[in-house]
Amino acid sequence: MFGLVGSLTAAEGRGDELEGYLLEASRELGQVSTCHLYLVSRVPDEPEVVHVVEVWDDEGAHRASLELAAVQRLISRARPIIVGMGDRVGLRPVGGKGLDPTATSG
Repeated sequence: MFGLVGSLTAAEGRGDELEGYLLEASRELGQVSTCHLYLVSRVPDEPEVVHVVEVWDDEGAHRASLELAAVQRLISRARPIIVGMGDRVGLRPVGGKGLDPTATSG
């Protein structure tokens, strides 16, 4: 398993728009069997920041998702309003509520 936690900062007043793009990405990834979790979250005190938690079969599956046509279109639409990216942390998911225990290998 491979996981990521990261955040994106939108231009002032555009946090909701960025959230929309990322939620659209989550719907697109619903069809991708190698994606186990794509959780979009907000912090109430940071209206322009959107956090994403992802869990994939492996790092290659995550990289491959970035090449999907629908994801590429969303990236091109979102990129102009993104003014910053927080630290991205790679993770090795080991289990927990919402994660299929039979999918957690290595």
